[in-house]
Amino acid sequence: MRLRLLLSFLLTCLALVAVPAAAQHTVLQQENVRYDYAQVLRVTPVYQTLTATRAEQRCDPEDKSRLSRAVGAIKDALRREEADKAANCQSVPVEREFRRAIAYDVDYVYKGAKFRSRLAEDPGNRLRIRIAITPAVPGATTP
Repeated sequence: MRLRLLLSFLLTCLALVAVPAAAQHTVLQQENVRYDYAQVLRVTPVYQTLTATRAEQRCDPEDKSRLSRAVGAIKDALRREEADKAANCQSVPVEREFRRAIAYDVDYVYKGAKFRSRLAEDPGNRLRIRIAITPAVPGATTP
């Protein structure tokens, strides 16, 4: 029984020695992450300007003398038509511009350091932030 245990131990040791050196030094480290709140200093909306066109009725005001108004009233009474009144109106395209907020530039401070980020929504007075700590390893490339 002892011989079996000793033999099993020796085989396990040999298997560990047979593993390449590069594989022995690879360490998968979990990311050190925590969350905190930063104080918001300023929120500036980023606007998009849009243009919309629509047709509107525009009518020219009738500037007639008393005689022409009297004759027109008699014509309307006889014809009983309103078509003449709309004859001075036409459809005209009218452009309108309007702005809408598409993002927000947020200035905030965390532990004395100032930062700026562009966010989809206004965060209010404080901003939840994600803090990730990773050691700087000599010779490793940084993104």
